[in-house]
Amino acid sequence: MSLAIVHSRAKVGVEAPVVTVEAHLANGLPALTLVGLPEAAVKESKDRVRSAILNAGFDFPARRITLNLAPADLPKDGGRFDVAIALGILAASGQLPAVALENVEFLGELALSGAIRPVQGVLPAALAARAAGRALVVPVANAEEACLASGLTVIAVEHLLQVVAHFAGRTVMEPYIASGLLQVSKPYPDLSDVQGQQSAKRALLVAAAGSHNLLFTGPPGTGKTLLASRLPGLLPPLDEQEALEVAAIQSVASHEPLSSWPQRPFRQPHHSASGPALVGGGSRPQPGEITLAHHGVLFLDELPEFDRKVLEVLREPMESGFIVIARARDRMRFPARFQLVAAMNPCPCGFLGEPTGRCRCTPEQIQRYRNKLSGPLLDRIDLHLTVARETTSLNPLAQSGDNTATAAASVALARGRQVQRQGCANAFLDLPGVRRHCQLTAVDNTWLENACERMTLSLRAAHRLLKVARTLADLEGAGSIERRHLAEALQYRPVSG
Repeated sequence: MSLAIVHSRAKVGVEAPVVTVEAHLANGLPALTLVGLPEAAVKESKDRVRSAILNAGFDFPARRITLNLAPADLPKDGGRFDVAIALGILAASGQLPAVALENVEFLGELALSGAIRPVQGVLPAALAARAAGRALVVPVANAEEACLASGLTVIAVEHLLQVVAHFAGRTVMEPYIASGLLQVSKPYPDLSDVQGQQSAKRALLVAAAGSHNLLFTGPPGTGKTLLASRLPGLLPPLDEQEALEVAAIQSVASHEPLSSWPQRPFRQPHHSASGPALVGGGSRPQPGEITLAHHGVLFLDELPEFDRKVLEVLREPMESGFIVIARARDRMRFPARFQLVAAMNPCPCGFLGEPTGRCRCTPEQIQRYRNKLSGPLLDRIDLHLTVARETTSLNPLAQSGDNTATAAASVALARGRQVQRQGCANAFLDLPGVRRHCQLTAVDNTWLENACERMTLSLRAAHRLLKVARTLADLEGAGSIERRHLAEALQYRPVSG
């Protein structure tokens, strides 16, 4: 047979569209033509494939070979199609039965010796192959990752000879069985490491319970970063769908095979990060920090030190939970349902308001420092808290009575109430959801309206305040929002104007 068809998967953002490798052998001078919008790494595959076939002991046909990667308008990059191309040539030349390849997809980069190397983005390809009802052949290093798509038949291979022997029926390889190495949970930092800071821990608990954004303001050394790093441990465990989404993003973004079953991600980009680094981009759009923090925490330390234009790009994904990156040739949508935690100093030197009087910043310097953050961005942060300096304790064994396990249990109960009532965390309630689930008595409604007028809060801030009050009620197990919940929620809002 001079025509063979083999299936593979491309990597486009966090998706894995199917690519059909068509190999055709015709009479004429020996040549190999590769078409289908291949980029540099794919064009070079014909040299890798030729050497791999010859070094594995097979014949490379001395005929005119045409390889088509369909669909033709989809750009292809990387070495992920090498195995599919090699099998297409072998099947078209009669060295392998083409019918055996019909319901299987192949991923892997070939070494010149015929060894098969791991590739990026295997998990999205595995999920897509499962949906298509096909088995998946992957490098051994990617097998555990592919097995996260439960119900998928995964065949792990190390060399081109193994693949050919299996599909030629000479040596049958059993489907790969996951060892569970990726599902070993790593311990989170414990909240008991933070000494004092009871009000900050309370705000952290509220943020975790309702998935609210949080801003810590305080002088250097008060534990703002330490507190923020404890938030992932307070959040409920990822469900299966969320875990697969997080793992798929890590699979696409990392150059190494997935090393562990993902927990809530905690991303901490440096304040020198550019806009594309934060939200994603490039000539071929790649995920940014907000996508890598999907279903987890994005921590921005020294918030005013970020470029203002960079921070402004966060406003839309903070509301929508995704980011759309448009280029002349591509338009990609990346998930970005992250929880923002930020930290900043009260002034350029960081010591404003301290009783020692160390601050020497002028009012103009302080105002210029704070003006680096726009009102609309601050309006989208539900909880604002000033973190004061605690009494110094140098005892390395000193721990507070609060711990992550106890706090996480309270958060889980509150989240459970929210999911049962409305199907999502309070922070993600839309306007109809706020009206339905954050109802107040007439007296409390009037009281809140007067308070918002005195504090000159926007309607967005008022709605977010109601969501925080709903979370406070859920932490107590209260069926409705009461005045004390509103009063505490107001304490977390800065006065506008």
